[in-house]
Amino acid sequence: MDPITAPPGPPDAGTRCPACLLVLRLCMCAEISPVTTRTQVVILRHVAEQFRASNTGRIAAMALAGSELIDHGRPHGPPAELSPAPGTWLVWPEGPPAHVAPSPPPARLVFLDATWHQARRMRQRMPSLRGLPVLALPIAEVPAARLRESPGRGRVSTIEAIAAALRLVEGEAPAAELERLFAIMVERAHGSGRR
Repeated sequence: MDPITAPPGPPDAGTRCPACLLVLRLCMCAEISPVTTRTQVVILRHVAEQFRASNTGRIAAMALAGSELIDHGRPHGPPAELSPAPGTWLVWPEGPPAHVAPSPPPARLVFLDATWHQARRMRQRMPSLRGLPVLALPIAEVPAARLRESPGRGRVSTIEAIAAALRLVEGEAPAAELERLFAIMVERAHGSGRR
């Protein structure tokens, strides 16, 4: 006798999209259109962020054509390293903030995607980050609606930092698209009751 199986039904309310990691009813994938930039964006993500639905670096990498997402801190395997390339700048809150793009403009911008504590350790421990010129962004007004609490004045999420840096070196269009995606993420997270 054949075993009785339940008919297929709707996905479990907790089922997550495998790409954006949000629950299926909040999935961001249909909102993401490719954003082309002349500046390559590299996101060095701490492995602890890899499966967090609130990780905005993932959404930025999905949107930015030609971007690179590198996971750092895997317990079994070689440490993550950034390949050398001319024109690479690290976006980091150190030194005077830039109000105009460096000349010549960066060819590649590197962002550390982690908690601030993790990001500081990544910066100290990754030899490939040493000696890179630093692009410090002007302190931004942090919107009240957040996915995570900001740890201090001007501390923003990864996607917001990428948007601010691209606004500085490329103009409004790529920045506005990333900020739109962040606003949708925040709205959907709050609409779901998650704070």
